[in-house]
Amino acid sequence: MGLGRQAHQLFVFIAMDGMWGIRFTEIAKQDCGPPMDPREHIRITGFALKNWALAQLQDSIAVALLWLVGLWILKVPWALLWAGLAATLQIVPHLGPVLSLVGPVLAALLRWHDWQHPLFVLVLYALIVVVDGLLLQPYIMRRVAKVPIWASILVPIILGFAIPFWGFILAPPLLAVIYAYKARGTT
Repeated sequence: MGLGRQAHQLFVFIAMDGMWGIRFTEIAKQDCGPPMDPREHIRITGFALKNWALAQLQDSIAVALLWLVGLWILKVPWALLWAGLAATLQIVPHLGPVLSLVGPVLAALLRWHDWQHPLFVLVLYALIVVVDGLLLQPYIMRRVAKVPIWASILVPIILGFAIPFWGFILAPPLLAVIYAYKARGTT
């Protein structure tokens, strides 16, 4: 199913008037206050994206520290290099963490010439991905970008199904912008 067809189905779903007791025509008639200046939109969106980028940077540093400690405990050669590479690749959603695994696995394989040490690196990778995806990223997004933990876990999954590939990539910055506008509306 193409992206155009999925977007069409989503808009048809949203446009159903009266679903769940919500009448979109009534919402549209409500007074939302004076219209916002375009510069205000740019300011709010820019501030939200800056906070999201800051959260990504903090997450990258945390993942690098996890890799460094784990590889140091496993005595994998060039642990500092692999941790730095993991921090750099953490910026690329979903593909970066997998690419950061290749170097340490090959280094462990070439150093010990067995299957056991690369397997330990794979287990370390699995632990880092789980800790990062379920604890670190949601916590950092809540602290820096004011996005609730439940939203930073569920929305990428939902958008990943609704818009494959792009949903996972667009969810975190989109959440940061949405919650920045929400915070503006409540102040």
